[in-house]
Amino acid sequence: MHALGLVCIPLGLSMTMRGEKFLALLLSIVAGGALGELLQLEERLEHFSQKLENRLRAERNTFAPGFLAATLLFCIGPMTIMGSLEDGLGKVPQILYTKSLLDGTASLALAASLGVGVPFSALSILLVQGSITLLARFLAPLLSEGFIREMTATGGILILGIALNLLNLKKIRVANLLPSLGFVALFMRLL
Repeated sequence: MHALGLVCIPLGLSMTMRGEKFLALLLSIVAGGALGELLQLEERLEHFSQKLENRLRAERNTFAPGFLAATLLFCIGPMTIMGSLEDGLGKVPQILYTKSLLDGTASLALAASLGVGVPFSALSILLVQGSITLLARFLAPLLSEGFIREMTATGGILILGIALNLLNLKKIRVANLLPSLGFVALFMRLL
C-alpha cells in the first residue's frame, strides 16, 4: 500500500500542475472543504460503513458482507469520480489504472477475510464507474477545456490527500474535499 501511495504522489502532482488558475483551485478546495466539513461527509461515510458492517456481521452471511464492504470501498471516493471523468472525457485513464492496482491489492485481503462476495463487487464498480464515464462522455461537448483542466487540477489535490493517507503521513479527510470539484466552475466564472 505504501508503494501505491508513492505512485499517487506523482499522479496527483502531474494532475495539479495542469491547472492554470491557482486562485480558482485554492478557493475551490477551501470552499469545498468547508462544505464537506459542515456536511461531515467523511464521518457520515465512515458511520454508514461501520453500521453496515456491524449489521452484516450479525447476520453471519458470507456473501453480503464481502460484497457490500468491497462495493463501498471501491465505489466511493475521489479516484472513482476523477478516474471515471478522465476516462469519459477521452483522456488516458491513469487514475483508473492506479485505482485498479489499489483495489486489486485491497480485494485480496478483503476476499481472504470476507469471502466470495468480494469479487462480485466488480458489478457495482462497473455500474458506478460506468455511469460516471458515460455521463462524462455525454457532457464532454458542453465542457470547456479550461474547466476540464481546472477540475483535473482540483482532483489532483484530492489524489495527493489519498497518497498522504496511504503513506500514513497525515490523515486527510479526503471525502470532505469532494465538494471542491463542484466549486471549480463557480470560481472560474467569478475570476
